[in-house]
Amino acid sequence: MCMIKDKKKDKIDILAKRLYLVGDVHRIKILCCIMEHKKVCVSDITKDLGSNIAIVSHHLQVLAKEGILVSEREGKKISYKINKNSFTNDLKRLICKYR
Repeated sequence: MCMIKDKKKDKIDILAKRLYLVGDVHRIKILCCIMEHKKVCVSDITKDLGSNIAIVSHHLQVLAKEGILVSEREGKKISYKINKNSFTNDLKRLICKYR
């Protein structure tokens, strides 16, 4: 039996959780929208996707909590952008390839 070291196992667990989170069709659409516009507010995403603001807000919060997105408050609006790290760079290449 192959024994995985604790650090490597932790990284695999984090990767699996992130892949699970971004595997939702709504979240992929949201990520595509943000990747296309670089930085976008919730209301603009709902317009682009023709979706409900509550649903979009929920998905954005989940992605931000996991560190995939970064939120920025601009007055009353909250804008989101992709958090730049190795996972999101790889994710962007993958999503943009199939867009």
